Amino acid sequence: MLKEERQAYIIHQINLHNKVLSSDLSIQLNVSEDTIRRDLNELAENGQVIKVYGGALSKSFQFPFQEGNVYAKEGKKEIALKALSLISSGMTILIGGGTTMIELARLIPNDLQCTFFTISPLVALELAEKDNIEVFLLGGKLSRNTNIVTGSQVINELSDLRVDLCLLGTNSLSIEEGITDSDWEVVQIKRAMIKCSKSLAILSIAEKLNSNQKMRVAPLKEVTYLVTDLDTKDNRVKDFSNHIKVI
Repeated sequence: MLKEERQAYIIHQINLHNKVLSSDLSIQLNVSEDTIRRDLNELAENGQVIKVYGGALSKSFQFPFQEGNVYAKEGKKEIALKALSLISSGMTILIGGGTTMIELARLIPNDLQCTFFTISPLVALELAEKDNIEVFLLGGKLSRNTNIVTGSQVINELSDLRVDLCLLGTNSLSIEEGITDSDWEVVQIKRAMIKCSKSLAILSIAEKLNSNQKMRVAPLKEVTYLVTDLDTKDNRVKDFSNHIKVI
């Protein structure tokens, strides 16, 4: 594989999953970790990714308010618009982080009266712009890799909550493995969020479906709704619709 092809693959994986590990890319591309590190350094110098210890981060995830950086922006807007159908006045909602959740927060109608709990300072800022929304930002250590709060303090706070609906993004979703991720701290937070929720909606662009990461968050049976940028009759969600409600 040529360097240009290798780097294009790396950028796509970073945009899709928000971050990559050098060790994983080395296996996927069948090259040494030194080669991957050189690629990441070059991509970072060109301003295409953010280099961190052991891998790299997506610029769209780190700087979501810069319009040109957001990957699959139109698809995420469509998902956010569909997800609005799950929200009604009087609900208590727990919402995760990420660019899709920011798009959803922006679309919340100003006359909607709800209580939102979130682990994302960026999402909280968007929700705070709405006149009738009460916003609670859960406290904990801010992860620079994910822009959400993590740690035992957040998990303890979540254990005291009982919410009507949890809205989560995902790194990967499959029928066999359910919700999976590559960050252990994020896995623990998402598990705690799911546990305190009556229903769970996973918001995901099509590219993340039918794929798996190293760590399982929850089996598919824990998911109530799958909200995607695909038509509900699309073959890529056909099998999911046999198990959960696809929107």
